[in-house]
Amino acid sequence: MKKLLSLLLVMCLGITLAVGCGKSSPTSSNEDNNNSTSNEDNQDNNSTSNEDKQKITIWAWDPNFNIAIMNKAKDLYTANNSNVEIDIVDIAKSDLEQKLHTNLASGLTTDLPDIVLIEDYNAQKYLQAYPGSFEPLTNKINYDDFANYKVELMTVDGEMYGVPFDSGASGMYYRKDYLEEAGYTSDDLENITWDEYIAIAQDMYNKTGRKMLSTDPNDGGLMRIMLNTTNQWYFDAEGNVNVADNEAMKEAARIYSEICNADFTKITTGWSEWVGAINTGDVATITTGVWITGSVKAEESQSGLWRVAPTPRLNVEGAVNASNLGGSSWYVLSSSKSKDAAIDFLSKTYDQNTDFYQEILIDKGAVGSYIPSQSGSAYSAQDPFFDNQVVFGSFSQWMQKIPSINYGLYTYEADAAIMKYMFDVYSGKLSIDDALKKAEEQLLIQIQE
Repeated sequence: MKKLLSLLLVMCLGITLAVGCGKSSPTSSNEDNNNSTSNEDNQDNNSTSNEDKQKITIWAWDPNFNIAIMNKAKDLYTANNSNVEIDIVDIAKSDLEQKLHTNLASGLTTDLPDIVLIEDYNAQKYLQAYPGSFEPLTNKINYDDFANYKVELMTVDGEMYGVPFDSGASGMYYRKDYLEEAGYTSDDLENITWDEYIAIAQDMYNKTGRKMLSTDPNDGGLMRIMLNTTNQWYFDAEGNVNVADNEAMKEAARIYSEICNADFTKITTGWSEWVGAINTGDVATITTGVWITGSVKAEESQSGLWRVAPTPRLNVEGAVNASNLGGSSWYVLSSSKSKDAAIDFLSKTYDQNTDFYQEILIDKGAVGSYIPSQSGSAYSAQDPFFDNQVVFGSFSQWMQKIPSINYGLYTYEADAAIMKYMFDVYSGKLSIDDALKKAEEQLLIQIQE
């Protein structure tokens, strides 16, 4: 615990230098009276002048997705609960995480919201670093109705926290016309390994000159997708670092190194170039989370040319053609003075309302991890853009096959250490074994006491 808190406090020091630590409050669409340092004076963070009125403050990021969806939930709930006021605060993801760390570490809970959005990769870090700071919901949410892998991410010592939200279930989006030009059918892309994917990519490039995919060698996202198919991670079940001797990790590094060095790969930098490569028709596939659907469909001239297939798997025993990248969930702060209302709000929208999930799927392309909603019409609808394929129905099936992995406390730290040495693998300066050994040594130094 000491080593984790030390790492988190270093993050807080960075915030202190930039914006000051402790009492800084997020900018809200409703200007709260949060200038006083007295706990009593800050009671209005969770209530209004009307004693019967309860206020719920929510922190989240991304106005076009998370914020927009939460506003729909707000409208739905307040229509039948006029005694509750909900204030949704839009904060950039990095700023939100820094503010949350700063306030939890300093114990200044009066500046915290009632509900906060936390990315799944970071859930265990918050839950274990700040025990007692998040409200347990084990008997208040029906977790049997959610994808198991999401529930595992918010479980500590048998206690469940948070309400699962969007899925990062992955799939392989592909241009069927490009593959057909090289002599491949949709069946040829079903449930393949990454080695088979590379063979198809090389053959297509040799025959047509078309590139198979774009990727940023600095980004570890595709390697995480590969690793996730094997039910392995950077850490073992006890949370110990498992990089240097992890055979699945070695296989993922081998495949990714081949991809980055291949002539069938378009090397890109950053999100815009990566997404732009599919919209311009420069590449035949993109393998990532379902949240990319809207970006794929942004180029309307390509309607009818795309399809989706299951994520390729690593050639490792037990690997499956299902994986995940990203995703987040909602958590209630134990310090909230309106936590009963906050829990009721989340329960009646994100837990019990299938119509809500149908609406956000249609409007925002949000594939929720609430299983009962996936029998609705939105999930069974054919999509003309994807050659009339039942796209979201496919993702809902793949989502239920995603291995349940505990991402541990230091996923991003491990990811950074590995990608640092992958460049020496690409160039041939280091073997995969040596690179992963160095990455593990760096990670252990970073997280040691």
